[in-house]
Amino acid sequence: MPPVLHIDVRWLLQQQETAMPETPTISDFSALVAAVARHRVDPPRLGVNSDASWRAAALLHTLVLLKPLPAYNIRFACAVTIAYMHASGEGLDTPYGELVDLTQQLLTGKADVFIAAEHIRSWRI
Repeated sequence: MPPVLHIDVRWLLQQQETAMPETPTISDFSALVAAVARHRVDPPRLGVNSDASWRAAALLHTLVLLKPLPAYNIRFACAVTIAYMHASGEGLDTPYGELVDLTQQLLTGKADVFIAAEHIRSWRI
């Protein structure tokens, strides 16, 4: 079993600077703190293992819904998801547009964090 990667607020800020240097600065640091805390929960519910895909989904879901930036939150959440999986030693081969489509499903309530984790697992390479 690969080691568990836990990130912190500094890591999220680095991702924002690297992936989106032209975007506005963080407007709600509490959203970042919530994302960090949530991705550390193990197990997320009875009978569900906390793997890298679930932790990435928790980051994605939290950042999309809590909107830490004044704009471009979907882009930020997608960049963090990809970076987290890469840092965890698992690449993603996401079909074009499907990660953004997943964020739309999260925003409308058609998907939850567990469905997002299933999608992310299916995209691992």
